[in-house]
Amino acid sequence: MKILFDHNTPIPLRNYLLDHTVHAAVEMGWDRLGNGALLDAAEQEGYEVIVTADQSMRHQQNLTCRKIGVVVLLTTDWNKIRLRTEAVRAAIEEAQQGDFKEVPI
Repeated sequence: MKILFDHNTPIPLRNYLLDHTVHAAVEMGWDRLGNGALLDAAEQEGYEVIVTADQSMRHQQNLTCRKIGVVVLLTTDWNKIRLRTEAVRAAIEEAQQGDFKEVPI
């Protein structure tokens, strides 16, 4: 699966997703894009899931016609996220087009 990390997603999470292709928005030069433009760019490049800590995305974006799923981490604190990597991984692997999944941490 091709996964994009938003600018607020801790990069070390990538090490727990080794069987997926993971890029960060900053690596793509997309770290300054707004949510809609970021989703557009990600879809155009074939990303299937975006991982973000932006909890407002659900209310700002209509995902029903999107080809990408959104997984939201409810914190940016790596020390907390690393204890829930299996839950994050499960949410990513379950995400479908137009889905919005929150991972409580």
